[in-house]
Order: sequence, then structure tokens, then C-alpha cells
Amino acid sequence: MSQDIVVTAAMLAIGDELLSGRTKDKNIGHLADLLTLSGIDLKEVRIVADDEDAIVEALNALRGKYDYVFTSGGIGPTHDDITADAISKAFGVPCEYDETAMTLLAEMYRRREMEFTEARQRMARMPRGAVHIANPVSTAPGFIIGNVYVMAGVPQVFQAMVDNVLPTLRTGTPVLSLAIACPYGEGEIGTPLTAIQKAHPETSIGSYPRYIGQKFSTEIVVRGRSQAVIDAAGAEVREMIDAIRRRKDIAENHSAEA
Repeated sequence: MSQDIVVTAAMLAIGDELLSGRTKDKNIGHLADLLTLSGIDLKEVRIVADDEDAIVEALNALRGKYDYVFTSGGIGPTHDDITADAISKAFGVPCEYDETAMTLLAEMYRRREMEFTEARQRMARMPRGAVHIANPVSTAPGFIIGNVYVMAGVPQVFQAMVDNVLPTLRTGTPVLSLAIACPYGEGEIGTPLTAIQKAHPETSIGSYPRYIGQKFSTEIVVRGRSQAVIDAAGAEVREMIDAIRRRKDIAENHSAEA
């Protein structure tokens, strides 16, 4: 019996600027890379507007379905930074000024000889009972409540917060992968590759088409949590490629003889 441990996650990216195209997201790919290396499967990503009801709906759907949910964006000082309010509403707790966060921010602005304005104080607001995620870049903390990890949208800050969070997470059996170059397009490999996938249900086989010049090719990637099952499926993929090559060689020879 397989002893694989599967840990799942989702990401909720928040912000009108993402949906309008004004800001190009850099956080999803970064998080996906690090979770994969850590043995956590990122299963779903949603992008929602700065709309409280939309955030609440998406968050409640994701946090009940996956082990972890990571959010980015909407915890800054402006009026449209409503993530803390929305997450408080989703959990049914008050959103309030966190005393420790207020102290951290006040000290930081004092060192910088800047006024700790009402707008800047908004960055200390979080759901009652939340735990801080340290922010070594700009001080204003993210927070954790339940299985939800709430982080900034600015990529440099998001990445620093992720680095602080990852060591604390429960991880699963890492997913291994094997990439095989295939000189044929998906139209030629689709049927036999489907049969290989059915024969190896413990793997996930993806095909990624390429078009260079006037010729199609495919990269086939076999993923799984055991090197043995990956190698077995990979061997059949290579056999499939050889069989297509032999068939084409025979067809070409017959054409030449004719």
C-alpha cells in the first residue's frame, strides 16, 4: 500500500489591478515553485477583485477544501485594502488593531522620522486571534488565521513572508518528474498516450506541444511520488515514441519503393 503523504494548497490573489492587467502577477509562480519543492500540491488559484463579498465567498470555498490557503494583496494602507476585513468576516470575528503590530509600525515610522498616520495604522488591522507573519522588508506583518496565510501583494514582501512561513508547514511526499522529448505532435501521440496514462494511474502524464519552424513536437512530462512508477511509465512512453518512428519508417520505405 502506498505511504505517500499528500498535502494540498490553494492561492487567492486579490486586487482589481490584477484583473485589469495593470499589474502582472509574479506571486503565483513563485509560490507554486516553492510549494512543489516542499512537497505541497498547489491545486487551485483564484483571482478576485477588491470586493468583500467576492473575497469571503472564495476564501470560504478554498479553506474548507484544501490544507492551506495563501492570499496575496489588499493589506496595505489605502481604502481599497480590504483583505483583513473580508477575512475577519469569513471567520466571523472582529477586525481590530493588533497591539503588537501597532507597536512595530509606530517604532518603524519613528526611526524613519515619518508620521504614523491613520492610513498607515490600517496596516496593523487583522482578525482577532490572528498570528503574525513577519515582514523583514517593510515591517507591516501578514497574519495567519486557521489554515489561511495572508500576505502582501508586493512581490518582494510576499516572497519574504513565504520564506518565513514555509518552514512551519506540514509537508507531503514530494512530486518527482521525468521529461521526455518527443519529435511528434499531440495528434499522433494522443491515443497511445491516453492508454499509457490509464495503465499508470499513480502518475500524472502531461504533454506540452511545441512548434518550431514548420514542425510540431511535444515534451512529455511524467509526474509521480515514486521513482519506480515514473520509470515504468517513462519506459512505455519511450516505447510509444519508438513504435511511431518504426511505423513512419516503414511507411516512408513503402512510398520510396512505389
